Formats: sequence, structure tokens, C-alpha cells
Amino acid sequence: MKLCVLGGGGFRTPHVYQALLRDTASPRVEEVALYDVDEVRLRVMVAVLTELAAGFPDAPRLTATTNLPEAVEGSDYVFAALRVGGLEGRRCDEHVALDLDVLGQETTGPGGLAYAIRTIPVMVEAARTIKKLAPGAFVMNFTNPAGIITEAMQTVLGDRVLGICDTPSGLGRRVAGLLGLEPDRVHMDYVGLNHLGWMRRVLYDGRDVLPGLLADDDRLGAMEEGQVFGLDWIRALGAIPNEYLYYYYFNRDAVRSIVASGETRGDFLARTQTEFYERAAAAVDGVAELWRATVARRSASYMAEAKGGTQDRPGRAEESGPDPADEGYAGVALGVMAAISRNERQAMILNVRNRGTIAALPEDAVVEVPTMIDANGVHPLTADQPDLHQTGLMAQVKQVERHTVAAALTGSKTEALQAFALHPLVDSVTVAKDLLAGYLDRIPEVAAVLTR
Repeated sequence: MKLCVLGGGGFRTPHVYQALLRDTASPRVEEVALYDVDEVRLRVMVAVLTELAAGFPDAPRLTATTNLPEAVEGSDYVFAALRVGGLEGRRCDEHVALDLDVLGQETTGPGGLAYAIRTIPVMVEAARTIKKLAPGAFVMNFTNPAGIITEAMQTVLGDRVLGICDTPSGLGRRVAGLLGLEPDRVHMDYVGLNHLGWMRRVLYDGRDVLPGLLADDDRLGAMEEGQVFGLDWIRALGAIPNEYLYYYYFNRDAVRSIVASGETRGDFLARTQTEFYERAAAAVDGVAELWRATVARRSASYMAEAKGGTQDRPGRAEESGPDPADEGYAGVALGVMAAISRNERQAMILNVRNRGTIAALPEDAVVEVPTMIDANGVHPLTADQPDLHQTGLMAQVKQVERHTVAAALTGSKTEALQAFALHPLVDSVTVAKDLLAGYLDRIPEVAAVLTR
């Protein structure tokens, strides 16, 4: 099988390749085609992957190109992880919002909307290329904001596009580990949108073990969610929120923390990743170890503002988890591939078409819910309906997402303004107008899309 990685010069690529190296079942991926617009990043990633493949005689063959049709043609699967506008665009996503005392974050709030507006046209064009040159391929979208991008690509490719985020699955694994349960026997009742969801039940052999965890101060307090949200708030909700709901439930705290830190996540990544690519491009060998060290530093500072720290001085965190090549984005993606290509039926939490799963949302809306995957494709599982609080927040954010998609596909500034103004984390139409003006001024890729 052939796997194409869009954004193959990015940091997630080695995780995916490591997982492929360890996969010995049949059929398996025999060719990996990396696509990126940045030739330097591509060369660096080829060097990293080549070092990682040492000792694996059956390692998938690597190709790298800046030509999208060449990379896509004949692919069985496509991983999409593009960053339109680069890390400078991410920095602007954050700072334009923070300058107006609004959350600056690449997926949640106005920063995520600006990121989506400039990214959707590129991803939709990629979808058209895939439809033409690899019509049988399944697309696993990692590109953020994952739910919005997946929904936009589905206008071209339908159910052959699904969005992947490892946060919900990771939450389920951590709960199973804390309770000493076998992960394969745990069923997670989760409902939401990407980066906006709740773990409502954890079923083990049909019995809900979540109430016991919520009542246990030590175990719940050991979880990142317990540290981020506080035990009382989690118990009040009666569910474990996705960590990104911190930005909704503690919005003022998050903005103050990010501003006070003096460095945003985008600032930190721009500095550390630029340093990595410069050093790796000049290195003769040892690039894989340099990548590992950079990833470790990057992972340690993830959501630092929610854990009482800063990007260079992260706060509290749980013990280190499994290798991301096994259990993170790559693990989820390869699990999907195995389920489809080998009919290894399994349930995962994915971003897929709603199809009546959440009655209050449109049939074709992308939601993040438990999904059964097998050789016949992806099928969202029946779920209990969310409560009014969950439904209301999801419905409002979904409407914002739809205005965002419309703005990106039509170039309408009016649609973009509605997206910013209706977002729950933007408290004034005046602020929304300032946000739109700021993104148009600071990010050329946004200005190029919003033309009328």
C-alpha cells in the first residue's frame, strides 16, 4: 500500500513512520510519499526517517516531493498535516487576539478561525487532487482545526475523510491505566466536537467505572484534568471535560496566564523548531536524536498555561505516557488503516459525519464521537443525547464553524465577521470587527482568501 503524507516536512511525520516500521502485519504500507512546499524541511525529515529506519530491512520506501499530484497519485491512504502560513501565521493567530484581550489559540477561539480560513481552500484543493488521482483513498486529517477542516474536505470526498485527534483516546487510556483496567475492554462514552467534548461514562465489561474515579481524590487529582479544572468542577459536571474546554470554562484565567507568560505557544514553537531545522540541515548525522530532544521539549510544555507554568517552565503534569508512535496520533491513524485494510474491526473516537448521532446538529456536521471502523468504512455509534449545556455549546460553535467554512470557500468578509462575532469566546461585535481587521492586516494568507 502507498501512504501519502501532506505536510511531510512536519514534526508528526517521524511518529507515523516509526509506527509503520513496527507494523509487520499484511497488507502493510510499502511506500511513503512525503509532500511539502518547503524543500529544506523535506530534506531534514528524510534524513530523520532514514536514521529511524536503520535496522529495519523492510522499511517502507521513502519519496519526497514538492509536487502534490506526484505525491498523491495512486495512494491508498493520505495523512494530511499542513500548516498554511507556517509558524509565523500561528504567532499572528495568537497575538492579534491577545492584543484585544481575547484568547489566542490555534484551534480554540478566533485564532483557530483565522487558521481555518486560510487553510480550507488549500485542503479543499488537495481533496480535489485526491479525488482525481487516488479516488479510493481514505484521508486521515490531522490538520487543525481538525473538525472544521474535515467538514470542508468532506464537501469533496464525503465519508472518505475523517478527522483524527488523540486527545479523547488518550484520556480513555489514561483513565484505564489509573484504574488498572485492560484498555481493550474499556468503552468510552464521549460526545462533542473536536477540542470540545466530554467523557461521560467509562464502561468496563458493561459497568460504568467513572463514578468511582470521580469520587477518588487521589486518582482524579493525579490526572491532568483534575489539576487543570479542579476536582469540584469535574464533579459538578459529572463528566471529564476535554482539556481544551479549559479555554471555555476558565477563559479569563487562560488569557491572563498567556499574556503574563510573555511568550505564546506559537512564539515558543517558532523559536525551537526554527533552531531544530537549522541545526538538522547542517548536521551530518544524529538528526533523529535531535528530533527526539526537540519533541520532548515541545511535549513537556503542551498547554503549559493550563498547568500553572510557561512554555519554558511547564507546570505539573502526569507521568510520561506511551510512545506517541504507538498511542498518539500515529497510533490512532494506523489503527484506522488496519481496521479498513485488514478488517480488524475496532471502535475509536474520531471526527466523522454526524448522521443523527447528535439530534440537535445537522446530519452532515462533523462531530467527535465513538466510531466503528472496519472494511466497510466508518460508522458513528449510537449515543445518549448530550445535556442542554453540552448541546448549546456544541450548536453555537458548530454554527461558527459553518460560517468559517463559508467564508473560506466564498471569500466573504461578512461570513468571516459572523464567525468571529458569534464565537462564545468573543464578547462583542466590535471586538469581532477588530479581530477581522487585524487578521486581514497581519496574515497575507487570510487577506488572499477574504476578497469580498
